[in-house]
Amino acid sequence: MAEERNDLFDSASSTGAPVGQDPKNPGRDDKVNRMGSASIPRLITEFAIPSIIGMVVNGAYNIIDSIFLGSAMHETGQAAVTAAVPIMIVFMAISMLIGNGGNALAALRMGEGDRQGAERSLGNTVTLSLIVSAIVALLAFVPPCINGLLSISGTTTEVWEYSKTFIQIISLGFFLQCIGMGVNNFIRTSGNPNRALGTMIIGAVVCVIFNYLFVIVLGWGIAGSACATLAGQAASCVSVLWFFIFTKNVPMKLHKRFMKLERRTVRLILSLGFASFAIQAAAAVVNFVLNNLLVKYGAQSALGQDAALASIGVVSRVAMFTIFPLIGVAVALQPLLGYNYGAHLFKRVRTTLFQGMLGGTVIAVAMWAAVHLWPNQIVGAFGLEDPELIEFTVFALKVQLILLPFVAFQIIGSNYFQATGQPVKSAFLSLTRQVLFLIPLYILLPELLPQIMPQYSGLDALYFAVPMADFLAIFTTVIFMLVELRRMKRLESGELEAAAF
Repeated sequence: MAEERNDLFDSASSTGAPVGQDPKNPGRDDKVNRMGSASIPRLITEFAIPSIIGMVVNGAYNIIDSIFLGSAMHETGQAAVTAAVPIMIVFMAISMLIGNGGNALAALRMGEGDRQGAERSLGNTVTLSLIVSAIVALLAFVPPCINGLLSISGTTTEVWEYSKTFIQIISLGFFLQCIGMGVNNFIRTSGNPNRALGTMIIGAVVCVIFNYLFVIVLGWGIAGSACATLAGQAASCVSVLWFFIFTKNVPMKLHKRFMKLERRTVRLILSLGFASFAIQAAAAVVNFVLNNLLVKYGAQSALGQDAALASIGVVSRVAMFTIFPLIGVAVALQPLLGYNYGAHLFKRVRTTLFQGMLGGTVIAVAMWAAVHLWPNQIVGAFGLEDPELIEFTVFALKVQLILLPFVAFQIIGSNYFQATGQPVKSAFLSLTRQVLFLIPLYILLPELLPQIMPQYSGLDALYFAVPMADFLAIFTTVIFMLVELRRMKRLESGELEAAAF
């Protein structure tokens, strides 16, 4: 780990140096440099509010698609999107590998006072996005690839063509997602959280308008929903690129000379982005496993396969939506943590972490309360019609989110290690819930729970597995954070300065 950290920080010419002032634009870097001196509660509030709203808006794409498809196609539409979700998560994982990794590196370089290093990270991130997007679009139209992915995602015969159409259309605009979501975070690191929010709101509004036009008015169904999603992502993409190419007096610009891939920069981007990639890749694996188990145990229940996919698909999307504000807090903290860590302002790092966790927990409690106060209204918005299916979905939703108030700690804790240049720890914490705990519970619990509590079926066990995995992941994060806080005190005292840098 010490070797990894040396590589991250050895480009800094001085410790805690602000970004060099541009004599032609003396106020250009004030928004960045204040991250090391301004009031921490004020900075967290300023960065978190637009970040939270932005993540909710970003998460709204899937919700918007589901609501419009539910209105037009009911359970069939929900089942088709649910079957496609694992593949969509794979797309998001690739996007976050590049975007979050590049942004984390840029924040660290800004904290070191290395503007060119930050701009090189931005340029390499855009180039990597272009290359990977072309590969993804190509593979989505290779029959063995797309058919193989649909097979392992648990896609049933009834919704196969719908899911295939949705994924292939989305893949054609994957670059739009990489820039609109991944590179968007660089705007926040440039000290412009409200502008970052604006680019995401523009995309969501466009997505809603075109969903209504394509799905409801023109009746294009799945294809219309996918095209509407691309339209929203295109609007966000244009807004992000405009900021870095045409906006004056911004701390980072997109320069052609920095778009040429540089081996060391690419390696650091991928290293720092691996934690985010691991989270999403693990989520994709979890969804592949879950969808196949839903088909298996759904066939054994009165609900049936497609109804089980539709029901738990709704629960998963609502659960994901409740997590997005917490991810928003974690994303907002990343430039603050990265800048201050890069500047060796460890007391500010610790204060930012504590106050961010407190804010995230408050939000999580509010989301938990909303789910338990209005579960029928939330489920009803997705177009489910069968009363028995609605009742099952409501109960599953409440059980799956029972530990939501404590999840903020786990998300922010794992993100802290990514923001401070410790991607291996971050990746491990991210994988504990998804891979080490949740997948084994998904496989074992449906076999064990009906024997211990006969009133519950194997299908019921699938949503009971989630809070159990949450508990184990939170406990593991507590251990890691206690060790890290002890290390932080030694860094403040100077004991670990040579080893850490």
